[in-house]
Amino acid sequence: MLTAFGRAFRTPDLRRKLLFTLGILAIFRLGAFIPSPGIDYRNVQQCVSSANTSQGIYQLVNLFSGGALLQVSIFALGIMPYITASIIVQLLRVVIPRFQELHLEGAQGQGQLTQYTRYLTIALGLLNATTLVTLARSGQLFSGCGAAGSAGALIPNDNLVTIGLLILTLTAGSGLIMWMGELVTEKGVGNGMSLLIFVAIAAQFPTSLGAILKTQGWGTFLIVLVLGLVIVALVVFVEQSQRRVPVQYAKRMIGRRTMGGTSTYIPIKVNMAGVIPVIFASSMLYLPALLAQFATPKNGANVPGWIEWINNYLTRGDHPIYMLMYFLLTIGFTYFYVAITFNPEEVSDNMKKYGGFIPGIRAGKPTQDYLQYVISRVTLPGSLYLGIVALIPLIALVMIGANQNFPFGGTSLLIIVGVGLETVKQIDAQLQQRHYEGLLR
Repeated sequence: MLTAFGRAFRTPDLRRKLLFTLGILAIFRLGAFIPSPGIDYRNVQQCVSSANTSQGIYQLVNLFSGGALLQVSIFALGIMPYITASIIVQLLRVVIPRFQELHLEGAQGQGQLTQYTRYLTIALGLLNATTLVTLARSGQLFSGCGAAGSAGALIPNDNLVTIGLLILTLTAGSGLIMWMGELVTEKGVGNGMSLLIFVAIAAQFPTSLGAILKTQGWGTFLIVLVLGLVIVALVVFVEQSQRRVPVQYAKRMIGRRTMGGTSTYIPIKVNMAGVIPVIFASSMLYLPALLAQFATPKNGANVPGWIEWINNYLTRGDHPIYMLMYFLLTIGFTYFYVAITFNPEEVSDNMKKYGGFIPGIRAGKPTQDYLQYVISRVTLPGSLYLGIVALIPLIALVMIGANQNFPFGGTSLLIIVGVGLETVKQIDAQLQQRHYEGLLR
């Protein structure tokens, strides 16, 4: 593999793409440490060291921002506004017929959907920036630390100009990240947005492993490394697993040329939903805690019973009820997302249009029913797999006291493995186009 990487850098075109990608990723990481204007960086560091930042809003947003959220840097919002916008636009295809028509129009229609995603990203970035600044001013960003007017205020001078400049900077940072991701997709190697998420998550691995070594010792640290390698190997195996539905294309005469007559297959992956169900499940579980936080009386007296129940059972990742609901929500969202993204009727119509058929299955409605049967059977083990992987950080929290950002499991591992495999495949394909041996043998 090292020889293949050497050949990749000796190929001028591929070397230029790789260096461009690495340069953009370096700028992205640098921006995570540049404080936003109006923020007292020293007070931020003091609040980070004293606050519990392993749950709630920090768990997902800080993971995808590569730690930039806790630094309140210019890239504090990270890639989350774009991810949210992409998911919303994809879901709107189900309820807005115009969006589905644009999706079916090809490159031009999908380009229009991409433009809608960009606009929505800026809007969500503005909303998230306003929320983040409000939390910082009120002291809720770090559990009562850094409130405006106190000695260790995160925003010492919270006048209207400073607040407006801070919100504008955070929103612009979100738009800049989106632009850099699209540049990598266009001029670099791999999917730019996925690579930015990959780098943001990978940057947290040394910190997470260092925390385990510091608190648990070398014995537990080595056990975690060995188990981590085993988990990564199993995740790679499942991510590569697929059910191949054979498809035969009939021969057709077009003018004087014979077309078709080939055999291919429809690859149905065991994990077709990727990491989206885990993100949905964690977001849904955070909503009750957020509601309870805002509904709790300020004096702490006469707390309603439902708020106590949420605080006891739905805010602690080590509680069995929390784990069970997380597991069930992940399974449910897996079926939901697969049903949206894979349309057996559309696949069946396309096959029929080009003279394709599944051997032993009639074209049309029987093909659609057969594909629905296969996808429902394949999704079951895929959803169980996602639920188990999502629970790994929570199990680690119970067994060794690691926080919920435990590196070998959950959202982080799924993204690291998925993006890594896809990027290596793209580099491998470009190497093979130049008659070199690929990265994978």
